[in-house]
Amino acid sequence: MKLLDVVVPTYVQMLNALSAWIGKAEAQIPGGQAEALLSARLASDMYPLSTQIRFACAQAQEGVFRLQRQPFPPSVEVLLNEGRNAAERPGSIADARSKIGETVSLVETAASNARDMDPATPIAHALPIGMIFDLTAEQYARDWALPQFYFHVMAAYAILRAEGMELGKADYVAHMFAYLRPGTMPSY
Repeated sequence: MKLLDVVVPTYVQMLNALSAWIGKAEAQIPGGQAEALLSARLASDMYPLSTQIRFACAQAQEGVFRLQRQPFPPSVEVLLNEGRNAAERPGSIADARSKIGETVSLVETAASNARDMDPATPIAHALPIGMIFDLTAEQYARDWALPQFYFHVMAAYAILRAEGMELGKADYVAHMFAYLRPGTMPSY
């Protein structure tokens, strides 16, 4: 199995879920007050929802391009810079959903043109703070790309739940309903 065959569907499914959660939250808050959600945080030392969304998008883009040994598109740096400054400029719900949609499109397009990378290919993953991780492509996908992506997606979900949005497990795993055996959905 190709590494991109694992990460790309995960990125697409969860980014689409994230967009749906934001849309559902917007529908639950009257009179355009949903924009305030973008500044909500779980803790004072954590980034706000607007940053979590941008960082989830950046992680998905980074993962796909790094696993192809391709340079990052300029959108990665834009997302990271916007994310770091999102407390002062959180943007709008429409902007957040647009960034997610653009990322899904970019990830799908990049993956459709992908060359298979040997899972044993070495990857030196450098962080801006000077730390460097020496990994194989498989280790990078499994131990960094997916966990970092999920961290930001889960932080966004948790922020929305902490702000009282009606979201549940079915919203989190909405992509699984495509696999549901007919006649097995419980009726309550």
